[in-house]
Amino acid sequence: MRLALLSDIHANSQAFEACLEHAREQGAQQFALLGDLVGYGADPVAVVERVQSLVADGALAIKGNHDEMAVTPPEACANLGSSTAAWTHAQLSESQRAFLDQLPLTLQHETLLLVHASVDGPELWRRVHDERAANASLNAAAAYLAVRHVFGGHVHEQSMYYRGGTSRLMKFKPTPGVAVPVPKHRHWLATVGSVGQPRDGNPQAMYALFDPEQMQLTFHRVAYDHAAAAAAIRRAGLPVYFADRLARGR
Repeated sequence: MRLALLSDIHANSQAFEACLEHAREQGAQQFALLGDLVGYGADPVAVVERVQSLVADGALAIKGNHDEMAVTPPEACANLGSSTAAWTHAQLSESQRAFLDQLPLTLQHETLLLVHASVDGPELWRRVHDERAANASLNAAAAYLAVRHVFGGHVHEQSMYYRGGTSRLMKFKPTPGVAVPVPKHRHWLATVGSVGQPRDGNPQAMYALFDPEQMQLTFHRVAYDHAAAAAAIRRAGLPVYFADRLARGR
């Protein structure tokens, strides 16, 4: 059963719907939402409603740091990342906030372990952005029986790490649309990128598709109407910066 892995949607319904449609065209039969459903974007209600519907149909979902902040906004705006938390909290219904609050920090699905940030203290929201951080996350994943693949987000980029025969951790940059073999005899960690807030200079949305029969992971980029997403942010009165960055992909 092909599993679409989507992370860091960030209340961007235009990007989310485009990725869902693309994933279905690629044969996705199940979905996994890897956290940060909300934050930054103008459509938290629509995105959470969509996720709730997907979960009711069997999708997997975990919590991200922005989901946590939307449930309990910080008393003071400490940084750019927390600047939309109070607004998002006010938009969501009590039941939607309860849904976000009960999402787990990690979730095992067969040989897969889903986590928003690092398995090494998932509640600390550490970024897996280099070999050292990936090694710590994979080491922590060893506590989960039979896990061979760790999939997450949080860093808003698509990357892969694996351990070869010498146990040395290696990193490489995947090519969108090209399937990567991920056999079970090795340990793998992938960050699947951001659906709603790409930050690599390319505005196209990101997600990945895992094929457990072929043991392959394919990263995808999807064009979407980022101008409409930006316009929605401006209409909502959110910081213009979050609208402008969608066109830049940074």
